[in-house]
Amino acid sequence: MNQSSSTNSTENQSPITQTDLSPAEIPLSVYDLTVAYHRKPVIWDVSFDIPPGKLVGIIGPNGAGKSTLIKAIMELIPRASGRVNIFGKPYQKNRHRVGYVPQRESVDWDFPVDALDVVTMGLYSEIGWCLPVRKKHRERALDALERVGIADYARRQISQLSGGQQQRTFLARALVQDADLYLMDEPFAAVDAATEKAIVKILQEMKQAGKTALVIHHDLQTVPEYFDYVILLNMRVIDHGPTEQVFTPENLQKTYGGRLTLLEEATETMRRREQSL
Repeated sequence: MNQSSSTNSTENQSPITQTDLSPAEIPLSVYDLTVAYHRKPVIWDVSFDIPPGKLVGIIGPNGAGKSTLIKAIMELIPRASGRVNIFGKPYQKNRHRVGYVPQRESVDWDFPVDALDVVTMGLYSEIGWCLPVRKKHRERALDALERVGIADYARRQISQLSGGQQQRTFLARALVQDADLYLMDEPFAAVDAATEKAIVKILQEMKQAGKTALVIHHDLQTVPEYFDYVILLNMRVIDHGPTEQVFTPENLQKTYGGRLTLLEEATETMRRREQSL
């Protein structure tokens, strides 16, 4: 069931709200969310739910408000209006159930810590900022680095890691939290093919474990392969729902406007995929 964007939030609700799921079973619910910088809206009247146990892509052009949306969900930036629930409760009451992978550009890579230290930071809500990190915590952090394939680099300074290794380090920091909902800001940006393959594998493992991931993604050609559910965003929600229903040439035209070359490539990819089924 497709939903078009509208200033009326009830018209822009997800089909999930019409199922038997209770609010506590829905990983993320966003209601009438608006964020503005210097009184200029960046995202406007955004409302949606995302289903449990799915890989959800946030898709839209540069400047559409994708990173702003994730930061507003986590209360890293102020909201002009609207509210957000994580499994039926405000973010602050369920923040321990959320793992976050930031955009690489937002990280100070010259900060003097090694990869293991970065991953261990994901446990600070459990350990406490003033308490010592114990052996069991470091072992969990090392296990997370092993899971993303860079345990051999545990004691290497993050500034000395490649871009792909840096991204895997922050993915491990999120994984060590064993969260129920993961928010990822462009995890595939500027990574090598091996790292992209590793991230996809981790996402699939999350899904199999019943986790939910909300991922900002730019490569339209891989959207049908990577995601079960998509949110098309350009300041407002253009449409959202199962990928096979929502990720259509018509909706992409509404989302991207005049970016015809990119749209044509994505459309051709979808047509080839449909022909192969």
